[in-house]
Parts: sequence; structure tokens; C-alpha cells
Amino acid sequence: MKRYAIIVAGGSGTRMHSSTPKQFLPLAGKPVLFYSLEAFYNFDSTTEIIIALPADFFSEWEKLCTEYNFSIPHKLVTGGETRFHSVQNGLQIITEKGIVGVHDAARPLVSTETISRSYEAAEKFGAAVPFVPLNDSIRFYNGHESRSLDRTKHVLVQTPQCFRSDVLISAYQTEYQAFFTDDASVVESSGFTVHLVEGNAENIKITTPSDFLIAETLVNSAKSKVF
Repeated sequence: MKRYAIIVAGGSGTRMHSSTPKQFLPLAGKPVLFYSLEAFYNFDSTTEIIIALPADFFSEWEKLCTEYNFSIPHKLVTGGETRFHSVQNGLQIITEKGIVGVHDAARPLVSTETISRSYEAAEKFGAAVPFVPLNDSIRFYNGHESRSLDRTKHVLVQTPQCFRSDVLISAYQTEYQAFFTDDASVVESSGFTVHLVEGNAENIKITTPSDFLIAETLVNSAKSKVF
């Protein structure tokens, strides 16, 4: 089936304490956003890549592509007020039936294996989300009371979250809700079951300066074949 990848790149860099959007920050020698495009292109060069980016960042992105001689084919759409709206905008230019993967630009270290598992499971089940198990103890806390939870019954979800295009487009016809923190929550709200697949531990989301340092260490380690 035809494959699409919507890469959501709406971060402003506020929690990174940087005036540069985090997706444009240089990570081990090249912008963070390049890694995600390369990962999907290396998995399947026929994948139609769509980047949802704030309109104010279009010219800066084009300059980076020129500066780094970056030539992986992709399309730009304007990012929305929230992640939900950015994905909606990306879905508007999908014209053929297929499998759509939605990926956070701030997850540059997604593995080819994670991408493959997610697309293949989505083709089979209609909706697939990668996960990694919890290693830390967790507790429920509502600001007043807390209680221990069984971590074996909870997981951390990652991206790309992949869906049959008809499933995802139909789910995104709804109005935005505050609990729509990812695509799986939108699809589940439409009554569709989400299948889980194994992710990769290195597929962290860069949000803070410490996340960036971890990601840079992982990239440099991979280059030196330490892991």
C-alpha cells in the first residue's frame, strides 16, 4: 500500500531555552528534523513525506535545506494551533488510500525497525502505535492524593503512530478535545482499536536541554558503533 509520513514540526524551542526552534537545532552536525526525514526515506524511498511546520519557519527551513544540500523529497503544510490541527492540515493533501504514519519531529532517533513494525501492523490491523515498557515505579497523583500503580500494566507510547488513511481521516473529522495528546487518542475516540508494537528505547522525544544531550550522546555512540 502507498505510504505517507506526516512529520509534525511545530515546536518553538521554549522548553529548550533557545530562540531557535528545536527541530532546527544542530544535533551532532545537522538539524534535528533531518534525522526523521532520513529515517523514513531510508525505510522506503517512495514514502510521501509531509512536514507540518509553522508558516513563519518556511523560509528558515528552505535555507537549511540549501545550506546542507538536503534533497529528500517532501511537501510542506502549515502547522496548526495544536498538534491535532497540524495533523489535520497534513491529511488534507493526502489523495490516495494507503498507510499514514504520524511522527514527532522531536524524535530523531526512531529506528528503521520501529518504522517497519508500525507500518506493517497498521496495514494488518488498521492502527498501530510503538511502545516501550516502563522501567520506573509509577504512582497516580491528582494534586491531593497518590497511590501506587502496577507499571507492568502501563507503557510509554512513541511515534510513528500509523493508520490506514481512511481510519485516520475519518477520526480527524471530529472537533478538537484537550485529551487528544496523540493520534491514537483521536482514533480511539472514534471507536477504533489501536494495536501496539515494539518501539526502540533510543526513540526519545527531545523536549528539554537534558534530552538534547542524551540524543547527541546516542547519535555519537551510534557513529562510533558503541551500541
